[in-house]
Amino acid sequence: MSTMDLSNARWRKSTRSSHEGGECVEVADLAAGVAVRDSKNPDGPRLTFAADEWRAFTRAVKGSEYDLG
Repeated sequence: MSTMDLSNARWRKSTRSSHEGGECVEVADLAAGVAVRDSKNPDGPRLTFAADEWRAFTRAVKGSEYDLG
C-alpha cells in the first residue's frame, strides 16, 4: 500500500482500552483506509491498512478468530 497522509488524522482510543495506561492502541479513519498507533508512543511508527483489510481484520477479531484466551 502507498503511504497515507496522516497530517489531519483524528486519533481515537479503543473503547476497550484501559484508562490506566498500558497496552492501548489508537485508530484514525482516513479517506483511503485506517491508521493505527501505540497510544504510549504517539509520535512513533504507525500502521496503515486499506479499508477492506481493516474490515476483514475487525470481523475476524469479533468472530474470535484471534482469541488467545
